[in-house]
Amino acid sequence: MSDLITSALVRLDADLGADKHDVIRALAGVVNDAGRATDVDQIVTDALAREETSPTGLPGGIAIPHCRTAGVDEPTLAFARLSPPVDFGAKDGPADLAFLITAPAGGDATHLQLLTKLARALVKPAFTDSLRAAETPEEVVEQIELVLGAAPAPKPAAAPAAAAPAAEKPAEAAPAARRLVAVTACPTGIAHTYMAAEALEAAAARAGVEIAVETQGSAGAKPLAPETIAAADAVIFAVDVGVRDRGRFAGKPLVSSGVKRPIDEGDAMIAEALRYAGDPNAPRVEGSATGGGGESSASSGAGESWGGRTRRVLMTGVSYMIPFVAAGGLLIALGFLLGGYEIVGPYGDIAVNNTLFDLPDPDALGLDHALFGSGLMAYLGALFFIIGKTAFIFFIPALAGYIAYAIADRPGIAPGFIVGGLAANVFAVNDGNGGDLPATGFLGAIVGGVLAGLIAHWIAGWKVPTWARGLMPVLVIPLLTSIIAGLLMIVVFGKPIGWLMDQLNDGLNSMSGSYAVLLGIVLGLMMAFDMGGPLNKVAYSFAAAGVGGAALASDAPELKIMAAVMLAGMVPPIALALATVVRPSLFNVPERENGKAGWLLGASFITEGAIPFAAADPLRVIPAIMAGSAVTGGLSMALDVSVRAPHGGIFVIFAVDGVLGFFVALIAGVLVGAAAVIALKSFGKTTAPAAA
Repeated sequence: MSDLITSALVRLDADLGADKHDVIRALAGVVNDAGRATDVDQIVTDALAREETSPTGLPGGIAIPHCRTAGVDEPTLAFARLSPPVDFGAKDGPADLAFLITAPAGGDATHLQLLTKLARALVKPAFTDSLRAAETPEEVVEQIELVLGAAPAPKPAAAPAAAAPAAEKPAEAAPAARRLVAVTACPTGIAHTYMAAEALEAAAARAGVEIAVETQGSAGAKPLAPETIAAADAVIFAVDVGVRDRGRFAGKPLVSSGVKRPIDEGDAMIAEALRYAGDPNAPRVEGSATGGGGESSASSGAGESWGGRTRRVLMTGVSYMIPFVAAGGLLIALGFLLGGYEIVGPYGDIAVNNTLFDLPDPDALGLDHALFGSGLMAYLGALFFIIGKTAFIFFIPALAGYIAYAIADRPGIAPGFIVGGLAANVFAVNDGNGGDLPATGFLGAIVGGVLAGLIAHWIAGWKVPTWARGLMPVLVIPLLTSIIAGLLMIVVFGKPIGWLMDQLNDGLNSMSGSYAVLLGIVLGLMMAFDMGGPLNKVAYSFAAAGVGGAALASDAPELKIMAAVMLAGMVPPIALALATVVRPSLFNVPERENGKAGWLLGASFITEGAIPFAAADPLRVIPAIMAGSAVTGGLSMALDVSVRAPHGGIFVIFAVDGVLGFFVALIAGVLVGAAAVIALKSFGKTTAPAAA
């Protein structure tokens, strides 16, 4: 195992640039010069992407840019004492001590343990003072190795007297000692997670209270013991991501914040938690200590805004839905490739016997296909279609189920799937008047999922006898939620939402001319605006829902919408890749490297390939790629392009009707997007600096 830091990775009193981007690039260059980098540009890209999530500047003149990256094979620490200091976003001013912490994507636990020790040491003034006083790189390495080789910091809960400020009156603090628990977690789980834990432990020691902290970081998490949680008077969540198994803390008074707040205001958070511990009206972890308990509490943060909560809930549902759509849709498309469109009857069933799950006789499938002919290939195509159609059946229930899960945790999944099944009308439920309930589609899934989640969350807050707690998350909550939400969907919401879906479908079927082009433009703008974010996913879900009717004619508006969305989503990465080739001087080295990957990402319909460019220069990049995607979306609709696969880009060209129009729309949008990027970047901007 190599050392985390060597003297070759240290720079003292160095001028590494005017801003944090320059410093990060320079420190990545230090890692490369020391022979520790496998891809220096990847380090820069990943570190800057982490910086976009939240600034890494800390109080006391410290900056800790960090990332998990494929650019290194082993954890590495580069250090610079900056002269002049550089702003990394800390409240108290620029940083003069900068640490670039890089961990491999699959880093081993031993090295990650060392990184956690370093992170904890950074909140101790004695350690940072020694780095400022060091005269040689070797002294810096010695101080860091001393910290890394030291025994783990004592936990205040086990030895409160070890914390100097609180040790003056141990006898007085013990009888009235409050107990707190905390969870810290950041997106990468390398630095802030452990620094926040150390800051909370130090602040608790100064206040003379006991605290146990669970760090949910890259080095793994050791869950707090149930008895420790039960004995706690309050809980602190200092997290930028969801808390794992949040239901363990149900009913406890809660102080909630981002992971950086304890580093800045540890004493204030401890004092706030102590106030909440004695306040019956204080915010509490969702659920009830005497109610649902267990897994039944919601996973949303107490301090989360309604906008942020809505976004998280919908994105959770969509993220779990997409694998069903992608797998099912591609299998359906492969079925058509192998067996021809004739294998599907007018209602989406296998044509031979009009029963979806009765396997047709291979000899009966004497179907012609331009590529593979008939017989065995047609039979295999029928099998692929059956598997894909089955996967597609679960697309709507999965959307509803995981929306409910995002609100109410595990007890919401089953009711969510049930109302999602009603939204899809999987089993053609009769409405009692001689007709079937309307299939409310993805709109019904969203409404039903939210409904199921809120009801499950409400029931989880009921106060029940102790003997019934274990039954709540596995029996009572799913049962009652399914009954209430199911009845509401059938009796109250089913027909109005079904009517709305019918109007939407009728509008699509009558869509032509300029209206179709306008819809394509709007969908293109949505696909490019946030490149995988909420608007992008709404447009994609809207299109993918229509592909489920696999027997649709090639000129069906649903398939044209899918083509417009797919083509518009392909444009941003390809346009930016082209721009890096035409005018490389406008892009730095990492961006030019990202451009090389952009060709394949765009061709595969992975819009997220444009994110690094947009994150570095959003005001120029985002409007440009939106223009390109809007052109492509409008042209796709105007040229009557349609596609039966919900994903795959050019790799599902066999599922495209109107191949010439497909490429015309794509090329036109790419040219417009690339030209717009070049024009906007050229306006008032000099050539990009090379990466350090």
